[in-house]
Amino acid sequence: MALLEHFPDWISLSPKERAGAAEGCRERLARIGRSLNAVATIVEAPCEAGGALGGLPYVAKDMIATGISAPSWGCRIPLSFIPKPALVIQQLSAAGACLIGAAEMTELAYEPSGVNVARGHVRNPWNFDHVPGGSSSGSAALVAAGCAFAALGSDTGGSVRIPAHCCGITALKPSWGAIAVEGTMPLAPSLDTIGLMARSAADLSLIWSALSGPVAPVIIEGIAAVVLEDAFVASDPEIARICRAAVSKLAELGIDLQERTGFPQEADERALLVLQAEAARSHREHLEDERLDPMLSKRLRKGLTIGDDALATALAEREPLRTAFLSDLLGTARLAITPVMPIPTPRVAEVDPASPAFNPRTLYALSRFTRFVNYLGLPALALPAGFDQRGMPVNLQIIGHPRSEALLLAVGAALQNETDWHGRMPTAIRDVMIEEGIRA
Repeated sequence: MALLEHFPDWISLSPKERAGAAEGCRERLARIGRSLNAVATIVEAPCEAGGALGGLPYVAKDMIATGISAPSWGCRIPLSFIPKPALVIQQLSAAGACLIGAAEMTELAYEPSGVNVARGHVRNPWNFDHVPGGSSSGSAALVAAGCAFAALGSDTGGSVRIPAHCCGITALKPSWGAIAVEGTMPLAPSLDTIGLMARSAADLSLIWSALSGPVAPVIIEGIAAVVLEDAFVASDPEIARICRAAVSKLAELGIDLQERTGFPQEADERALLVLQAEAARSHREHLEDERLDPMLSKRLRKGLTIGDDALATALAEREPLRTAFLSDLLGTARLAITPVMPIPTPRVAEVDPASPAFNPRTLYALSRFTRFVNYLGLPALALPAGFDQRGMPVNLQIIGHPRSEALLLAVGAALQNETDWHGRMPTAIRDVMIEEGIRA
């Protein structure tokens, strides 16, 4: 059976092609998605192919209320049920998107690798021995595997950008507050953001326009971007090399690159404090719940040792630290660039606490370059930048000023017009599709 080398973008398909592509997604969701342990629920209801999104098939992270089934929040048994769909689900439905399933996630979205002892780990469609990234693990795996054209995730410290890196897709973490969180599970409300995932920036632009309103054309030539050199120096040499090569492509597109040092360490430290303190307070009522993994309960309780005064101080420092990043470090530049992760996508054993090979430093490193973005409330785009020597994808992170999502997506689309790193069929599922005769 002939297979595509790349999955197509939704925006490139005709109405007739979209109908066939949507049917193919449902087939792969039921077979490939299940085999990846990435599917929490399949939604069988038919959809109309109208509106701006024309029936685009998507999945939602299983902490976003669909009004169809109780979200698991990544736990063995659902802890809550909201009968009304989340506002973002309603907005996508009104725009013509078609919800076809709910995606697995890490427990309470409080784990960045994708390891989930409660419901089992989502498998990375590129290599089953490696993590898919978390906490929006199922969302990323399903998009990468062609089981959906897009997905909703959440991002409190990197939870759409980290799995985008691990699974080789494109993800937008919008500005804080840009997408309503009504009807979604809270983790750290001062950091929580609903994120968008697709294989291409072009498809994300289509979705973003449907949610935020029409976007004026953006000219990227001549725009200045700061390359945060200390982030590249702190990265694994192969990660740095791959990301620098992608940055050079941005220069070819006419972007004015300026290398500077000044990674916002203080903002990163405040992000961790706020995340731990608010997560403990958000889920205080569940800490003694026997349905929750005991190790997770122990980790969450640490946040209760952070006093209210310390939390208030950290939040009060956010505005001056954001000003320092945007005005003092970026200056007249409109973008900042880092790798998404400083390390290659780890093997499951490296981040599974039950494994003899577990290394807590590896787990911490996953969100090293993403956490501060949430604390500062900025938008960021994670997009494929190439592949490492093991054949695993590597992503670049582009950070913008508040409400500059259209610019980020324009830059991403321009880069993807000149490269072929996005949309490739992952190697591990290719073999499964051939064996099971599943159409591409």
